[in-house]
Amino acid sequence: MNRCETETNMSLIVPVIDVHNDNFKELWPALIIAIKTSSFIALDTELSGLGNRKSLLAESIEDRFKAICHAARSRSILSLGIACYKKLDQKAADTYLVQVYNLTLLCSEEYIIEPQSVQFLVQHGFDFNKQYSHGIPYCKGNNKGGADDRGVHIRALFTELLRARKPLVLHNGLIDIAFLYQSFYAHLPERLATFTADLSEMFPDGIYDTKYVTEFELRLTASYLEYAYKKCKLDNSRCVTSGSTGPHVHIEFCQYSGHMSTYVDYRECPAVASSEGQPDICQRFSAFGWCPNGTKCPLSHDTDLIILQDEKCKEDKRKKRKRQREKKRGGGEITEGSSIFDGAPVNKKQNMEVDTEEPAGDQQAAAAEPLPDATTQMDSDGNSKRAEGQDTNTANEGNGTCEDKTDLPNSETTAAAGESGAGVDDKPDDARRKKKADTGTHRAGFDAYMTGYIFAYSWALTRKEAGTAGEETEPSWHPDCVNKIYLSGKATPLNVVKSTFSKSSKAHVQKMEMVWGEKM
Repeated sequence: MNRCETETNMSLIVPVIDVHNDNFKELWPALIIAIKTSSFIALDTELSGLGNRKSLLAESIEDRFKAICHAARSRSILSLGIACYKKLDQKAADTYLVQVYNLTLLCSEEYIIEPQSVQFLVQHGFDFNKQYSHGIPYCKGNNKGGADDRGVHIRALFTELLRARKPLVLHNGLIDIAFLYQSFYAHLPERLATFTADLSEMFPDGIYDTKYVTEFELRLTASYLEYAYKKCKLDNSRCVTSGSTGPHVHIEFCQYSGHMSTYVDYRECPAVASSEGQPDICQRFSAFGWCPNGTKCPLSHDTDLIILQDEKCKEDKRKKRKRQREKKRGGGEITEGSSIFDGAPVNKKQNMEVDTEEPAGDQQAAAAEPLPDATTQMDSDGNSKRAEGQDTNTANEGNGTCEDKTDLPNSETTAAAGESGAGVDDKPDDARRKKKADTGTHRAGFDAYMTGYIFAYSWALTRKEAGTAGEETEPSWHPDCVNKIYLSGKATPLNVVKSTFSKSSKAHVQKMEMVWGEKM
């Protein structure tokens, strides 16, 4: 019998299917079905490096694109995470069956791998021995021998993803999508306008960036991936347990049995604990998701504690403003130096949302975070690449979510494998699952899962606030966020559109004829 547990603020274990060269052909049918039957697909990557970090945050967006192109042409994708979210219409609103895959890749051409990227990835469990011995081979740029739409290989998988015409979800995704284009599609064009024109046709159902969603729609205190995911999960769990009306995200996973279960690793995301009696929090990590001291920092990098501290600061701020308003109505004067940001970490103040209880004149959007000095540290979005937190650090500081916390209670949301062909185990081996609970590897796969969760939660919340939840005919996914890719340090996103003044690239036109079987 299949088991499904409603998500609450308990530990959640996410099954991640480990895909490598030895089992790629065997898992191919399940992968293709998961992609074709999904409602949207979230992707994430691990990269061998990024090159010059300052260039990736150049003032000119065109200059940024040139730097990203150079990185994508000279570096490679080491692993690819794919999370397929399928909305289950026959169940409660916003219930998704999620299948998560982590593909270990090996570029067959020469590429640069940066020492700091190696150090970061090794610290977080990436197995380079496994990559070089079992990585799925691929060649970058334009097709080199064999058709992209035939056979069992990564480029054919990317072609199937395009043919599926599903919404693509990324987090801080400009670098991700450029690497995907260069690695599995064609040589990147020289101009940004040509690139965005190509993307608009490659993904007709839209590209969504959850970094943009968290910054401009949810307006979270911080927006690096781990923080955004845990905050969304915590708020969703509170809504479920409180019994409040409106849609809540419910997640179900396949239960894998038999030989299939040997390919599955489990990532645990424990429940948020109390902040009482906990060590001091590193304010740098709290704001940006990375710290120049890394693991040597004596202060806490626990994202759960950071979220609880932010919530406490926000509540204290509301109470203080309420007292000030009452005092003002009573004829008193507001004390000098009072601020709506009192109690907040200094380096977060410019990224905090303004309380909706404030009068209209005070409801101003928070300014973008200033760009600190360049650094070679990495951020926490898990991909050796991000220009995260509007910081000059575009490499991947990354701490895998819920690392070294596999000793907490074991709880899992499960469901039938459905069309994927995965087996269903009536009595899953809890001991085996606990033993295999993995917090160091499959980061690209788990990061893709987190990215998809943020998207699903934010969409449910948006519909609830708009009063359209539960309608039989729902509007398209996040219409206010479609084709808007987050740009670090910029007040506006990159719009993925085909301008009347730009043409698609020749390589793309040829690819589209192959993908769709018709001339563009």
